[in-house]
Amino acid sequence: MVETLWVVFPVNPSPGLRHLGLPVHGRHGDPRTNQAHCIRRNPSGAMNKTTQPSLDSLDRQWFVVDATDQTLGRLASEVAQVLRGKNKPTYTPHLDTGDFVVVINADKVRVSGNKPTQKLYRRHSGRPGGMKTESFAHLQGRLPERIIETAVKGMLPHNSLGRQQFRKLKVYRGPDHPHAAQKPAPLSLLPSAAA
Repeated sequence: MVETLWVVFPVNPSPGLRHLGLPVHGRHGDPRTNQAHCIRRNPSGAMNKTTQPSLDSLDRQWFVVDATDQTLGRLASEVAQVLRGKNKPTYTPHLDTGDFVVVINADKVRVSGNKPTQKLYRRHSGRPGGMKTESFAHLQGRLPERIIETAVKGMLPHNSLGRQQFRKLKVYRGPDHPHAAQKPAPLSLLPSAAA
């Protein structure tokens, strides 16, 4: 329940009232006309405060995702949400509150339509004429991990926080990974991410 408090300002406010933080004009009322204004406050008298999690209180979990027959973009968007921590109530935009994600079977991820031949990946050596272009199908045979890493990296913040979140992503070509000691739990994806 919210209590209502009616306040009437004095006709000639002294300069001391201004230093106390009391409103003397503007949208809070005109003291010359003795207009009363309604101020609503919390029953406890305090404002609701947003809590900020400390770095020690963060519980980082490990998840494993099987990319077999998963659509690339839908898989990458859900992985990026977990890396950022947006699936937790403790999400804070400027902190890294996310979890670790291990993606296995990266060579079995799929794309729709003609993207295997038409989707291009570009990189540049930094020297004149150093642009190298590669199709999705060719890169999937050569370095399938880079496909998922590139898709997820584009969905993270493009700053130092995003680079820190990206370090929690581990992508592997086959079904095996070296993170069994962390006991990663399977991450349930939305049904639309599967074929």
